[in-house]
Amino acid sequence: MRKKIVFLLFISFITACSQKHAVNNEMNRIEPIVVAYVTSWTNDPVDPTYITHFNYAFGHVNETFNGVRIDNEDRFRMVIGLREEKPGLKVLLSIGGWTSGGFSEMAADEVNRKAFAVDCQRVIMQYGLDGIDLNWEYPTHDRSGITASPDDTDNYSLLVRDIRKEIGYDKLLTMASDYTGDYFDFKTLEPLFDYVCIMNYDTGEPPYHNAGLYHSEHTQDLSVDESINEHIRLGLPPHKLVLGIPFGGKGLRGVRFSNAHLQEGYTQEWDDVAKAAYLADADGNFVHTYEEPRAIALKCEYLRNKGMLGMMYWSYSGDDTGTLRKAVFDGVMGRN
Repeated sequence: MRKKIVFLLFISFITACSQKHAVNNEMNRIEPIVVAYVTSWTNDPVDPTYITHFNYAFGHVNETFNGVRIDNEDRFRMVIGLREEKPGLKVLLSIGGWTSGGFSEMAADEVNRKAFAVDCQRVIMQYGLDGIDLNWEYPTHDRSGITASPDDTDNYSLLVRDIRKEIGYDKLLTMASDYTGDYFDFKTLEPLFDYVCIMNYDTGEPPYHNAGLYHSEHTQDLSVDESINEHIRLGLPPHKLVLGIPFGGKGLRGVRFSNAHLQEGYTQEWDDVAKAAYLADADGNFVHTYEEPRAIALKCEYLRNKGMLGMMYWSYSGDDTGTLRKAVFDGVMGRN
């Protein structure tokens, strides 16, 4: 009997290992992605070399709460046209953004909500898009000056359900989440979204990091690691998560910094706990938080080890030399 039990335990162990190996193999087949937001209000040329997905920012809920309005359609068409230069490039319309309202009113009304979903499909077909990215900032949240309701979170789930029904599963449906994940019912949403881009930034201003990887004395709210783990706890699998980083820095008044120029009187410093860079003044004070290649490489190593899908950044125009874009691509693809 004991030999039989040992044999059964051995078989169970082998089966479990085989299943884990199969899952790991499946994960390894998932093609990593690099998502760049391109804004409607900039006119700079766009190079798709180091990008797999463009999110065009922004579309909006229209004034009658039943359709989509798009900013600067000429630039939108230019971004879509980049697929001729790079076949396989994906282009999505991102609907929303900070101060972009109308979501609460639209999603609360079944007729308007379903009409909006139908119009999302119309936009995809008209422009030949690869999908829709939802960027409602945020359900139940009115600090940006938009209308909000306690029912927004549930209505958001209904909206996503309706859009998915209209566009089908051969088109991408994605979303942007704030770093806390507080405003969404992810257990309901997870089967409906292809992936979720987490805005792992805006977590602090000097003397705090904007997007430190780990928690340190210079972390005001959540670190990137804490934010990612919270989204997993809320019901999202790592392979549907995209780690978002900021290309723009945050500094005290009068402090300016770019990848091409270091303002006189300041030094570049490194927080080895948070794995994040910052500028210090002559007295050693933390005066500017920013992203740079070493920090990006470590975040990319983190997301690969975590089994995440890729990285997103806001926004394309925040990289004045192309250094950050290349660092993201090389890191996500495991080339560094």
